[in-house]
This record gives sequence, C-alpha cells and structure tokens, in this order.
Amino acid sequence: MGTGQLCLIGAVMLSGLLGVLVPGAPGPLMCWAAVLWWATHLHTPLSWGVLAAATGVLLLNQAVQLLLPARSVREAGVPRQAFLVAGLWAVAGFFLLPVVGAPAGFTLALYGGERMRLGSHGAAWSSTRTAMRAAGTALLAELFACLLVAGAWLVAVVTS
Repeated sequence: MGTGQLCLIGAVMLSGLLGVLVPGAPGPLMCWAAVLWWATHLHTPLSWGVLAAATGVLLLNQAVQLLLPARSVREAGVPRQAFLVAGLWAVAGFFLLPVVGAPAGFTLALYGGERMRLGSHGAAWSSTRTAMRAAGTALLAELFACLLVAGAWLVAVVTS
C-alpha cells in the first residue's frame, strides 16, 4: 500500500474524528469506513483483526448511545420533541454561526422549549443541564470509541 493511499485513509479517519464533534456528521461511520478501506487493500490478518475490533467497538458504542444517556434524559422528563426542535436549531445555528452556532443553537432552543413547558427559569435550567450532560456523555463516549479505532489503526499501520 502506497504512502499516498495511507495519507488519504488517515484524512478520512481524521474527518471521522472531527465528524463526531459536528452535529449530523457520521463520524463513527467514517472512521469505520477508513479502516475498511485499509483492510480491504492490505489483506493481512492484522488488518482484518483491526477491522473486526473496530466493528465491535463501534457497535458497542451504538448500544451505549442508545441505552445510557436516554435514561438520564427520561429522568429529567425532557420530551423527544424538544430534542428534535433543538437539533433543528443546532443545524440552523451551525450555518448562521459556523461550528460554535450548533451547540449554542441546541442549548438555547432546548432551554426555550423547557422554559415554555415548565414555566420557571430554575426548572427549565435544571432540565436543560441534565439533558446537556446526557448529550455530552454520549458525545464523549462516541469520541472515545472513535479514538480507540483510530489508535488501533495507527498502531497497526506503524507496526506493519
């Protein structure tokens, strides 16, 4: 495998890592696709092992994403519709104020919806904080999984 192709695979991997931080970007899928690209071109037991491990880590991450943060959000009583509206505002915020507009739009829309639903600042802020902690936990878990995949790939590239 040539250096140019390895650099392209590394660029896809880096894009996947950055994609974890951008709402709506398929970061884990891009990291997995980079490992798949590498493994299908290298055809070694090590490359297939890294692909299998990456698949396992990212599937486990998806299970964690579905189970753990949802429990915290349900405990706070935040309706799913509020997350949908906040997600739309995050996308709008991303285009109005690139990168930093996404979390700001999400947080403000979630707070506004909770303020309308609950009526008081204290209850809305508490609910928003709980929801943001759950979303932050999910983001950190996804980033950690993608960093494990990228690290395993990098170690395999350097050692082979």
